[in-house]
Amino acid sequence: MKMSAAEICQILKEGELEKRSDNLLQFWKRKTCVLTTDSLNIYADTQKRNKGKELKLQSIKKVDCVERTGKFVYFTIVTTDNKEIDFRCPGEDNCWNAVITMALIDYQNRKAIEDFKTRQDNESASPGQQERRMARAP
Repeated sequence: MKMSAAEICQILKEGELEKRSDNLLQFWKRKTCVLTTDSLNIYADTQKRNKGKELKLQSIKKVDCVERTGKFVYFTIVTTDNKEIDFRCPGEDNCWNAVITMALIDYQNRKAIEDFKTRQDNESASPGQQERRMARAP
């Protein structure tokens, strides 16, 4: 399943999030974020002039630790190498954590279908493989 360039670059959500810094003091820093169908892009400025960080959906394991306080919704993105990145957004804002989670599920589903079709194509390309499998069947 090949995706077109338009599908890959489709913006699902754009706006501000606060990201907790990795340093010792762990300050919250406002970031401009753009969620697409295959990545979360994080920029330091609202004009997106500075090169941002791209967090590919393939490198995200899950969105975790969702907590709602009076003013903010806090959540953690856990990467495939078990790095945790903490975010928060205003409670009245359209929940970023839900949109990121849905984008992650959609990405994983597309990837599973793509892998299945690739496996099917490989099996149909080698008919001898199918005959061997049939011969082993009870």
